[in-house]
Amino acid sequence: MDYTNIKFDRNTSNVDFYKTLQKKVRKHFKDTNSTKYGNASMVIKSIFMLALYLVPYFMILTVVESVWLSLLMWALMALGMSGIGLSIMHDANHGAYSKSKFVNNLMGDLISVVGGSDAMWRIQHNVLHHTYTNVSGMDEDIDPGSVLRFSPHEERKPFHKYQHYYAWFLYGLMTILWCTVKDFKQAIRYKKLGLTKTEGASFSRIISKIVVHKVLYHVIFLVLPLIFSPVAWYFTVLGFLLMHFMTGVILGLIFQSAHVVPTSNFPMPDETGNIKADWAVSQLINTCNFAPDSKILSWYVGGLNFQVEHHLFPNICHVHYKRISKIVRETAEEFGLPYNSEKTFGSAIKSHAMMLKKLGNQDQL
Repeated sequence: MDYTNIKFDRNTSNVDFYKTLQKKVRKHFKDTNSTKYGNASMVIKSIFMLALYLVPYFMILTVVESVWLSLLMWALMALGMSGIGLSIMHDANHGAYSKSKFVNNLMGDLISVVGGSDAMWRIQHNVLHHTYTNVSGMDEDIDPGSVLRFSPHEERKPFHKYQHYYAWFLYGLMTILWCTVKDFKQAIRYKKLGLTKTEGASFSRIISKIVVHKVLYHVIFLVLPLIFSPVAWYFTVLGFLLMHFMTGVILGLIFQSAHVVPTSNFPMPDETGNIKADWAVSQLINTCNFAPDSKILSWYVGGLNFQVEHHLFPNICHVHYKRISKIVRETAEEFGLPYNSEKTFGSAIKSHAMMLKKLGNQDQL
């Protein structure tokens, strides 16, 4: 179905929920004399994540001679790569890092440093995922292809009954595909759907930027280590793949543990394209928080353990999610709406595994 034909029902009994919530959150920022954008802690975190990614890289090029130490450096780069994606470019591409458009564009473009395209990311994430969360055929975050089944509306194949065993390995391939072919496939598909126009740039310019950034990425982070690292070339290739595999697993666990769990809903539009739910209410029932009391995890994953708050307020920097989560929970309870949250990250992963098993063994939930 054409994404432009899908609409959310505004005539529901909870239509005032989001208006009330927005009013309370605006009051919170006014009362605390703060803005919705990033602060000094966001800048410090950005410096740390970039250093975690780039310092090991330069050590690989210059001083590391041991194979095991080289692989350790690639593993540290994986933590930095994930951190850049989760904690810096994510907020920036939502326009939440800074009130300066220039700063947001600059920090958002850091996705190219980890092998991706900012334009394709914004279309997949901002336009599709945040608007049509968990809607099969629209939200690409729950469309990994036929090899995995993330939605009860997708065809169940015999091998899906084993997906709770093999999904974790496939998550590790996520950024390897991302830095090679995915952006090109998306660009062609999005052009056909008329989605590239949301970027305000011509298709040729978008493709040219993707090509240039891909070439630079692979020259800098693969070719140069192959040339200058004293370890054997195959260990360098192994390190590069290790970095991407670790990053893919980290990102996969963070994102899917918030959307593909037993509490998740998977709405589908009717024949007229109408989804029988208010958009904000849909975000509540389609997302799940986890480990809300873990300061370390929340810091590292860019507040994405507060998925409910992020989906309701994607234009607010993640450094504020913990504080506004109390407001969101209380308002949800006030309107008799669910507020899904797992106590720990481990329990969230367990819930995701349970959902994978259920989707692999049942046609309908």
